[in-house]
Amino acid sequence: MADPSTYRPPVGTIPEAPGVYKFRDAGGRVVYVGKAKSLRGRLNSYFADLAGLHPRTRQMVTTAASVEWTVVSTEVEALQLEYNWIKEFDPRFNVRYRDDKSYPVLAVTLHEEFPRLHVYRGARKKGVRYFGPFAHAWAIRETLDLLLRVFPARTCSAGVFKRHGEIGRPCLLGYIDKCSAPCVGKVTAEEHREIVEDFCDFLAGKTDHMIKRLEREMAAASDALEFERAARLRDDLAALRRAMEKQAVVLGDGTDADVVAFAQDDLEVAVQVFHVRGGRVRGQRGWVLDKVEELDDKALVDQFVTQFYGEDTESVPREVLVPEVPDDAEALQKWLSVQRGAKVQLRVPQRGDKRALMETVARNAAEAFAQHKLKRAGDITARSAALQEIQDALALDTAPLRIECVDVSHVQGTDVVASLVVFEDGLARKSEYRRFAVREGAQQGDVGSIAEVVRRRFQAMLRETTDGPTPGIDPETGRARKFAYPPNLLVVDGGAPQAAVAADVLAELGITDVAVVGLAKRLEEVWLPGEPDPVILPRTSEGLYLLQRVRDEAHRFAIAYHRQKRSTRMTASALDGVPGLGETRKAALLKHFGSVRKLRQASVEEISGVPGVGRRTAEAVHATLSQEGPKS
Repeated sequence: MADPSTYRPPVGTIPEAPGVYKFRDAGGRVVYVGKAKSLRGRLNSYFADLAGLHPRTRQMVTTAASVEWTVVSTEVEALQLEYNWIKEFDPRFNVRYRDDKSYPVLAVTLHEEFPRLHVYRGARKKGVRYFGPFAHAWAIRETLDLLLRVFPARTCSAGVFKRHGEIGRPCLLGYIDKCSAPCVGKVTAEEHREIVEDFCDFLAGKTDHMIKRLEREMAAASDALEFERAARLRDDLAALRRAMEKQAVVLGDGTDADVVAFAQDDLEVAVQVFHVRGGRVRGQRGWVLDKVEELDDKALVDQFVTQFYGEDTESVPREVLVPEVPDDAEALQKWLSVQRGAKVQLRVPQRGDKRALMETVARNAAEAFAQHKLKRAGDITARSAALQEIQDALALDTAPLRIECVDVSHVQGTDVVASLVVFEDGLARKSEYRRFAVREGAQQGDVGSIAEVVRRRFQAMLRETTDGPTPGIDPETGRARKFAYPPNLLVVDGGAPQAAVAADVLAELGITDVAVVGLAKRLEEVWLPGEPDPVILPRTSEGLYLLQRVRDEAHRFAIAYHRQKRSTRMTASALDGVPGLGETRKAALLKHFGSVRKLRQASVEEISGVPGVGRRTAEAVHATLSQEGPKS
């Protein structure tokens, strides 16, 4: 544990200007990023009496080993720089107001000749219109199922669309009138686009116009004695009304806003966001996060806005309704307006429907926080207990806050690969995972493979922590290099031989501050290098449970990599007999068609359409795969 006084900047050296600051640990990794109107006032607060600091702040400043700052000219610059640094360095102690998963949206590919409706997750693309986010993908599919009978637009992938166009028959949705079947020419591109535009208008809130139009058409069909058509329109109206019920109007003026509320205690904060588009609640999100500092609602709003809207600019609404407006509201509004490309208002609703909705969101935040307390109290306690048990059982100097585990995967000695997974504070840190294709060590079995992987991992650490002007830090990105951060505990999958060879490699490299154990699957025994007997942890031990989770995650990650390599090798082997086909064009063909099965179904013309593949080579590929016959 570091003493903050050892790296406190000298008195008078911190400027009073606005800026952004970074705390780094002893390995050079950024652990916290913050901004301040006055750098001097804010940074001095971190070097006060430790006993008076917030618990997480105290943990942060004792983990850090240095602090640095950048002066900026405006608060808007500070907002942008803080967001960029949090995104770049992913500091351990910063609150992140985004899930590691992306929420699903309903995407409409307007840039295509025949636009497609589909569920989508990921980065926004030009030429695509998005509706959402929705809390669950099934909510989108349920809405689509209701609306397709009224707006029978294409929902199939490009491959399915092309295939049905070639065979001249629509898919099942085309037969049951939930698709207008543009693939077989039942409607023209212009007619299909009109259907899609009507669909977009309906989801954008122009529902009254659509309902009245269908009612007029139904009445006209009834007057003309076209009772079957009138009945279909009646059913269409019912479907639209059911879809509208699922997205009830909460704000009658067609408001486009996000409504944000918090519930918190000294250590954690629950956040709830309702996304209101066109006056309707289109989605809801929620998080419960650790606090690093003592923050009131104003400071939480400041943090939330800068981080939540920093990346996905298309999600910035016209209004952000919050419980309290922060002191730098004007700078935040300017920054949001730049992100959106239009004016954005940040305000507290005072009365009426917006105030009532804010109270509803606040109740949701309080309820989510209460449920979290019941669920997570045991989890936090269990993780702390697990790390303490491992420290006691293995006689370690400190709790193993960073654990790495190595596992090897192969089939009878072929396609030998290994994985390295990382757990910090008892939780998986997937961005730090690494995988290895084992070379020389594979000839010596699992023991040789583990020796090779451990040697490569820690040789990389020694190289990255000694080379360059700033050891351990990538000079181009300013981030810690991928192998520069050592574990407190290295776990290898196996028993005494595997643990012994890993310890021998570390001793050979002169590394003495990393503990090594082997975890044998049969009886879940923990083997220490050089010990004749294993350490037996109780079956109910939280420490054993954590080690098992680490080992099982390494096993899963290794198997996934092994299957990928084996699949690639077996797929490529089908093309080995094609004369004149090298590895580059093999890869190009497999990337274009996706699999040998689809390549086998392709014509010579389709194969020769792949860049770099000529007519003669395409004929050779087609002939070779045709001779093999279809594979089941």
